[in-house]
Amino acid sequence: MQFFPTRQIFLSIGDNLHVTWYAVLIISGAFLAYFLSRYFFKKNKYPLEYLDDLFLIVLWTGIIGARLWFCAFYDLSYYLSNPLEIIAVWDGGLAIQGGFIFAIIAAFIYTKRHNLSFLRIADMIAPNVLLAQAIGRWGNFVNKECFGFEVDSSYFDGFLSFLKEGMYINGHYYEPMFFYESLGCVLGFILIVFVLKRFQNKRGDLLWAYFMWYGLIRFFIEGHRQDSLMLGPLRMAQVTSIIYLLIGLLGFVGLFERFFKRPRPTILFDLDGTLLDTQEGILESYTEVFKKHGKLDLLTDDVKIEVLGPTLEEIFQKYIPEIDTETLCEEYRLHNNSIFAKVNKPMPNAEKLLKYLNDNHYHVGIVSTKRHETIKMNLELFKLDSYIEAIVGCDDVINQKPSPDGINKILKEKHWSRDELLYIGDSVGDVKAGINADAYTIGFLFNKGKEEALKKAGANEYINDLIKIEDILKEDHYFTYRKR
Repeated sequence: MQFFPTRQIFLSIGDNLHVTWYAVLIISGAFLAYFLSRYFFKKNKYPLEYLDDLFLIVLWTGIIGARLWFCAFYDLSYYLSNPLEIIAVWDGGLAIQGGFIFAIIAAFIYTKRHNLSFLRIADMIAPNVLLAQAIGRWGNFVNKECFGFEVDSSYFDGFLSFLKEGMYINGHYYEPMFFYESLGCVLGFILIVFVLKRFQNKRGDLLWAYFMWYGLIRFFIEGHRQDSLMLGPLRMAQVTSIIYLLIGLLGFVGLFERFFKRPRPTILFDLDGTLLDTQEGILESYTEVFKKHGKLDLLTDDVKIEVLGPTLEEIFQKYIPEIDTETLCEEYRLHNNSIFAKVNKPMPNAEKLLKYLNDNHYHVGIVSTKRHETIKMNLELFKLDSYIEAIVGCDDVINQKPSPDGINKILKEKHWSRDELLYIGDSVGDVKAGINADAYTIGFLFNKGKEEALKKAGANEYINDLIKIEDILKEDHYFTYRKR
């Protein structure tokens, strides 16, 4: 095994297996873009599984597209006559514009199949591609490609001196256009991510900015290059750059919005204290269990407020840890089931709202800390089950609210939109779960004792009547926590 830090070959294993600097730099750029995208996915509470899928899809389709684009515009007749040469990427020949076009088509298809917002995901990924391209351009330096007009040796005095040797090609010095493009890509990333993003008002702005910026700098670079791919008398990359500029400009002014129509928001509810007024039954059942085990003095007014929201396991492990939690839960459920129909009822306007959502074709589900079968039984009891398409209970996921796992589970299984999503609940745990799922989160002010804590939890807005959700759905903004 040998390393060659000053040659085109980065690493040789034996006599026949070689790894080139070009490949190392291309892959390094791709992984940098991937890890930056991970950061933005996490910041936006977006499941990383989608990024992992997209990374593999985009990487391979991008390489295939870059190779086919090169073959088509470098010497199409030669590659048609020698089709096996098309796969000989180790001999060089990738065109980034073709790679990006193929990759973006593949990403668009993937997002459509998974009911994801293409523009939202593209905003989290596209600016990072500029840094990948900035790194990849140094592969051209090693290969002595992407050079401009012939220049005098004095051109490299000062700042550019470290490029002088690499830009000495066939007995002449040439402009380091790869270097200028690399700098332009870095500058573009900074302007888009740290400046434009602060003023972004609609999805797709960062993607369209990528198209405009890269189209602009690439058009300039290609005007100087001496090794451009040609389409007759035209430099193909300049033609593509003009198309990039037009796409970016038209997208930025909103011309393509009709092609990226937002889906109806998915509507997910908590159950207790949100769709159903179950407070009386919950408190009576806790009182019965605490009293039975001589712990009634622990059930203070503050604790009575605290128990409205968390799972039974959380409460019993906290206040009666010396007794088997499952035994206590079973005692609670037996008593609660025996009184449920007598003391509980639907929230005011709950059925009216659910009927409105059903009539207007919204997807509606419930994510609750009750057991799945208990949720189902309660809905059937009050004849609300016909309005609910999906249920996730505490026994369907490992991590309970404020974890977003229940919300994520229902969205994934039903293939519902996560980019237009409302979650409505009456507890701090509900609000935090909605925020952690990046849902447009609505705090339902039902219990006066919980209002102060609930208002500090940071929901998008608060309501005291469920029917107000009808008006919220008519508002013109994105239904995510950040409204983007």
